[in-house]
Amino acid sequence: MDVTKGLEVPGETLEAEVKAFFDSAPPLQNSDGITQLLDQFIKRNSSPSENGKARRIVCVTSGGTTAPLEQRCVRYVDNFSSGHRGATSTEYFLKAGYAVIFLNRKGSFQPFCRSLPDDPLLECFKPTDESNIQVCEAYSEAVKRAVVDHHTAVTGGLLLKLHFNTIFEYLQILQIIAVSLRCIGPRAMFYLAAAASDYYVPWKEMVEHKIQSGSHLLDVKLVNVPKMLSVLRNDWAPLAFCISFKLETDSNILLKKATAALEKYKMDAVVANELSSRKEQVVVVTSAENVVVKRDKSRSDNDVENPLIKLISEKHATYIEHPGR
Repeated sequence: MDVTKGLEVPGETLEAEVKAFFDSAPPLQNSDGITQLLDQFIKRNSSPSENGKARRIVCVTSGGTTAPLEQRCVRYVDNFSSGHRGATSTEYFLKAGYAVIFLNRKGSFQPFCRSLPDDPLLECFKPTDESNIQVCEAYSEAVKRAVVDHHTAVTGGLLLKLHFNTIFEYLQILQIIAVSLRCIGPRAMFYLAAAASDYYVPWKEMVEHKIQSGSHLLDVKLVNVPKMLSVLRNDWAPLAFCISFKLETDSNILLKKATAALEKYKMDAVVANELSSRKEQVVVVTSAENVVVKRDKSRSDNDVENPLIKLISEKHATYIEHPGR
């Protein structure tokens, strides 16, 4: 497998790289429908609430993207991400008064499902006879709470769920969301917890059918996905509050990498998390300070995302009062 910088040729700009990426992408299905859903969602949440202020809206991205190796895809390069961080953060953003656009990988972890088993449909219910089922007693409260909370958020117009599989779908939908959110300026936030692919095969260079086995060597050329954080920051939604993530397995380089990402892409904050301890603590890196956020084990809602979202919400509120960087 040949992993190259592909698109980075002398004199070529990021703008050209981005154009090449989107030109290589297959058309997004139902883009008009997605745009319509977003416009309705944003309009509904742009009216002043009970406190006289318009609601803040956050786009939470969650789960890992795939990079297909065939147009009629059988094989793909995947990214490690269960979507737990994004889904759990969505719950706490809703509690903090945000409306949430939840852009997530199909089949990844979903909001309000933390108390349910891995296969809730089969494990939470049992048959009473051939034509009826009921909730197992052990999960009855958890199922009820999950269903009620999810229904309340969706029917109340506070949660919009959009799905992706591939890196093409993810970035196309993210662009539509960002452009749609321009109209609310600094009240928009991007909480980019998805694990986006670093490399891809351009669609026009991809074989159409399944790559046949039998060859001792499979030579696949992958090229860099352009760094869309800069485009999001500068072009798609220049007034939005932007949070990105940096995950490393080596704690010795984590903060250095997070700081570099903060400066390079002009993020408002970078959430640095080390793989083995990511559910216990994170470090929120900003230009002013690094804040260690730890899970409060004494609380019933003791996810690390609880204090993390409180901190980010406070920083967003300050940013709204004094926008600009």
